[in-house]
Amino acid sequence: MTDLERARAFFAKDRYATEVTGIVIEAVGPQYAKCSLQLTDRHRNAVGVVMGGVYYTLADFVFGVSTNFDQPAPTVTTVGQINYLNAARGEWLIAESRLLKDGRTTCFYEINITDERGNPIALVTMTGAHLSK
Repeated sequence: MTDLERARAFFAKDRYATEVTGIVIEAVGPQYAKCSLQLTDRHRNAVGVVMGGVYYTLADFVFGVSTNFDQPAPTVTTVGQINYLNAARGEWLIAESRLLKDGRTTCFYEINITDERGNPIALVTMTGAHLSK
C-alpha cells in the first residue's frame, strides 16, 4: 500500500471533511499534504458564492493530514487565521501545506488555496499543538 493509499484510508475516518464536504487527499509527504475539493451547489451560500467555512474546512483538513500522517503523536489546531483573497471562479479548490516551523510542542504552517486555474483564493496560517501519545 502506498503512502497516499494509507493516508486516504486513515483520514477517511474524518467523515465531515471526506464524506460531507468531499475533500480528497491528492499527495502526502513528510509534514506535507495536498488536497482538492470539487465545488458543487452544496458548497455555496444563499447569494451563490462558496461559503467561507468551505475554505476553512479545506485548510484545516490539509493541515491535519500534514501534521498527523506518519507522526508519532497527534497534533491539533490551536490557531487558524484565514485571509480570503478571491472568490472561487472555477470548479475545483486545491490546498497545499508548507511547514514554516516545527518545534518541540508547537508547529506553524502556511496553507495556500487556489482554484484549478492557479488563481489565489485564500492564504491560511495554522498553529498546532503536538500532544503527547
